[in-house]
Amino acid sequence: MHEKQQRIRYIRVLEKFFTRTLSLLKLEEFDKELFIIRTKKNYEDLHRVKAVELHSNYLTQLKEFINKTMSYIQNSTDSFEEERAILLKDANLLQKEKKKKTYKKEKHKKSKFNDGY
Repeated sequence: MHEKQQRIRYIRVLEKFFTRTLSLLKLEEFDKELFIIRTKKNYEDLHRVKAVELHSNYLTQLKEFINKTMSYIQNSTDSFEEERAILLKDANLLQKEKKKKTYKKEKHKKSKFNDGY
């Protein structure tokens, strides 16, 4: 398998883990045990793919999110509410980082019509 294909596959697995974890965190009837079981299963899927060096800011933050999630699962409190809030906040920041690339800069600000108001 080529290096580019491995990189793409690894990125897809990372993002799949992220989306699955985020959907579990956002559930109205959040169940800690179900979250732990499914997250561990998703983490095993992550280990099936060979890890590749990632230099993008978004992808390094994504790896940090996954590591933080796994550390919270191993060292969690009884209620898991505080950890859940922190993970949701980090997930929102990650999504913001990913969407930052899609916004385009206005090229010709000065040439726009300005009627004086």
